[in-house]
Amino acid sequence: MKHLLKLSDLTKEELYSILDLADELKAERKAGIKKPYLAGKTLGMIFRKSSTRTRVSFEVGIHELGGKGLFLSSNDLQIGRGEETADTIRVLSRYLDGIMIRTFDQKEVEDMAEFGSIPIINGLTDYAHPCQVLADLQTIRELRGDLEGKKLCFIGDGNNMANSLIVGCILAGMKVAIACPADYKPDAEIMKWAEATGRFLCTESIPEAAADADALYTDVWASMGQEGEAAIRRKAFEGYQINSTVMTYAKPDALVLHCLPAHREEEITAEVFEAHAAEIFEEAENRLHAQKAVMVKLMA
Repeated sequence: MKHLLKLSDLTKEELYSILDLADELKAERKAGIKKPYLAGKTLGMIFRKSSTRTRVSFEVGIHELGGKGLFLSSNDLQIGRGEETADTIRVLSRYLDGIMIRTFDQKEVEDMAEFGSIPIINGLTDYAHPCQVLADLQTIRELRGDLEGKKLCFIGDGNNMANSLIVGCILAGMKVAIACPADYKPDAEIMKWAEATGRFLCTESIPEAAADADALYTDVWASMGQEGEAAIRRKAFEGYQINSTVMTYAKPDALVLHCLPAHREEEITAEVFEAHAAEIFEEAENRLHAQKAVMVKLMA
């Protein structure tokens, strides 16, 4: 494991190794134990997209591991003025011990891994959100035990979250069902891979997808950069909402997860969100622990 670009790059053993370490680091933090796993290391954090959870969790995480984080806005870097990604990363590789980048194009992340000589962590692209799904899997395992055979149902846009949930959950031994409009399906190649496992379903029917689910998951209808499509998407996703009726299709003790930020009364009702707030915010906390595990694996 040299980078974390997308979850399909990991083996099942590598995935579980990250989750196990995330649990250990969480337990250490709760016990007030601080170990300088990354003493003297510096993580560059490049943001082409604004962030709450990604920025704060990585910055706090590298600090707690004994290292230092540098916030690098694309507006303040030459890549924001057209410098080639390959040139930027070859320079930064001589200064830093690792990079986390939150951007639009997956190719930018892949190019950094190709031309750089330090670990690259995908903090989010329009294609994938691997760090979030590691936190999601940590949360499900923490609250419901062994992941093998569990079912996750995602309702809404077949976006980067859906792409990464499909790969991460199936890699962990779970089943995945996606409920989305026909014009908003996940990546075709990811679905083809998932269908071959026999543990994947993509349908327009929410009752079919949510049936017997151990966890229900949703995301906003219009992601960052899609604000201009908000009205069109609001119409397209009408009904693709986690609400009290949808909860009856899943198992009685089903978890509800959301990567946040949440738009109450769109993709999820306020009633369901608040009823499951404890697990949603545990999931948000686990971003810190899962990402610390990734940094230790890659940079220690």
